[in-house]
Amino acid sequence: MAKKLIVLGSINIDHILNTTRFPKPGETITGHGYQIAFGGKGANQAVAAGRAGADIQFIAAVGDDEMGKQVCAQLKQDGINVGSVKQIPNEKTGVALIFVNQQGENEIGIYAGANSAVTPEYLSNYHQDIINADAILMQLETPLSTIETAVKLAKQHNTKVIVNPAPAQKLSDEILQHIDVITPNETEAHFLTGIEVKNTHDAENAANYLHNKGIAIVIITLGSKGAWISVEGQGQLITGYKVNAIDTIAAGDTFNGMLVTALLEDKSLVSAVQYAHAAAAIAVTRAGAQSSVPWRKEIENFIKQHSEC
Repeated sequence: MAKKLIVLGSINIDHILNTTRFPKPGETITGHGYQIAFGGKGANQAVAAGRAGADIQFIAAVGDDEMGKQVCAQLKQDGINVGSVKQIPNEKTGVALIFVNQQGENEIGIYAGANSAVTPEYLSNYHQDIINADAILMQLETPLSTIETAVKLAKQHNTKVIVNPAPAQKLSDEILQHIDVITPNETEAHFLTGIEVKNTHDAENAANYLHNKGIAIVIITLGSKGAWISVEGQGQLITGYKVNAIDTIAAGDTFNGMLVTALLEDKSLVSAVQYAHAAAAIAVTRAGAQSSVPWRKEIENFIKQHSEC
């Protein structure tokens, strides 16, 4: 029987514009390839886990608009239990405005909308679900007070707590000490630790800082260099796959969704990270957020093909 995963997080409607470069302050530039897509870090990670084969329930909120209904219908198709995704009256579904340059990098502005309604009170409707789950995966696009409530509840009842601390912001020691696995990128690790991560030595120092806050497993993603994984001070670099990236919008989210799914399948940490690398590598070769997230069969085939090289 598959272990139960809960994702607590955000849902956004992404408005994506491709440009040759990012505009400077006060500048207007002409873009191309405009699209509207479903996104939000929580939803992206839920979709990544669902398509990877996880038994997943999503705790989130949408507005009482047509886009919110469409998002929920799509999430169901991705194998996600959306019984705990509610419509918030007189509110809009969250929005992300995204520029993507020709290097595949992105700049993003967010309107929280219904995501701000995922409060501790809202979460109280699903406490028993968290208690019964094997793991909970969270990001930082919902109120920090809700994250704090969730990590404490989960830790108290032996539900494994995984936090992807994105978008980058500081977290209190009260939150950090209840986390089992944390997955920052270089920028997020800098925000959390004050250590600028430019190489594996820096990553090791940042990981040790987070271990000292009570976190057993630290995974610092390093873009094309791979990921530094550290278990209670014992670290190593797990390299990723070399691909031609066109869009990195949901790379980190895809990594996290696959990572947690693999861990719940009792794969080793190294193996889980390798699966996560493969999923993210596929995602960056495709445009958009959830539209770029691969299915499990695609990930398995990718790993097989690259192991034969």
